[in-house]
Amino acid sequence: MIIGLLTLDLHIPESNSLKSKRMVIKSLIDRIKKKFNVSIAEVDANDLWQRSLLGVALVANETQIINKVFEKIKNLISDTHTVELIDSTMELL
Repeated sequence: MIIGLLTLDLHIPESNSLKSKRMVIKSLIDRIKKKFNVSIAEVDANDLWQRSLLGVALVANETQIINKVFEKIKNLISDTHTVELIDSTMELL
C-alpha cells in the first residue's frame, strides 16, 4: 500500500473576498473529488482572499497510478481559468 500526498499552492486572481474565494475553491474541490476519487481539502491560507493551499491524498498499490492521477489533477487545475497553480509538491509514503 502506497499513500500519495500532493500539495497545491494556488492563486485566485479574480477573488476580491473570502466568499468569492470559497465559491471558486469549493467548485474546484468538488470537480476533483468527483473525477479522481481522492481526498482533498483546503489545508492552509484560509484567511487570505487570493491564495489557497490544497492537500490531496490518494492510496494505491503502485506509484505509477498515483503519479498519473496527480499529473491529471495538475493539468485540470492548469486548464482552469479561475485559478493559477503556483507550486506543487508530491510525497509518497
